[in-house]
Amino acid sequence: MPGKSFYKANPEQRDRVPPGQYLTNGFPVLTYGQTPVVDSKAWELRVWGLATPKTFSWSEMMEFPQQEFTKDFHCVTRWSKLDVQWTGIKIADFMERVELDPKATHVLQHCYGDYTTNLSLEDFVREENFFAFRLFGEPLPAEHGGPMRTVVPHLYAWKSAKWINGLEFRDREELGFWERNGYHRRGEPWSEERYSY
Repeated sequence: MPGKSFYKANPEQRDRVPPGQYLTNGFPVLTYGQTPVVDSKAWELRVWGLATPKTFSWSEMMEFPQQEFTKDFHCVTRWSKLDVQWTGIKIADFMERVELDPKATHVLQHCYGDYTTNLSLEDFVREENFFAFRLFGEPLPAEHGGPMRTVVPHLYAWKSAKWINGLEFRDREELGFWERNGYHRRGEPWSEERYSY
């Protein structure tokens, strides 16, 4: 992987870069299948399962407190990008408006384009996680998951679901797309939880 676009962390950066990762100058785009293009006016986020069913429109999401986030981003394909600047809504703030059944232990994120990825509820509601709709001060491009995606910085990037449009709360784990196809159930970079073998 080392080359013009990828390089090893310098000594000051090493404690921020998980094992087996290289830094990148760019922001690579990796997508399975076609990139969904969704107008924010038509975008919706639906909540169901072990939660009171509810659908949030774009304008309703924009009523939540908005914050700037600067987070490192680690892809399972061995690249990392430091100090990615996002604008978004903390998942913890969003969850204050979700009536969750106490039996809920997991969430399956659903996306436009039929992508899914699973998280434990504990991983999903961490304080540092957020819904992102801006990247480096600009509207989040479709190729990076716009108009809205989740960002879960403590796990590999496939857990940060692009084109998010649904949260299905469950009382047990259901594997998502990549998890059913050989990726690790959790995907923690510092432990190199890349694959399920």
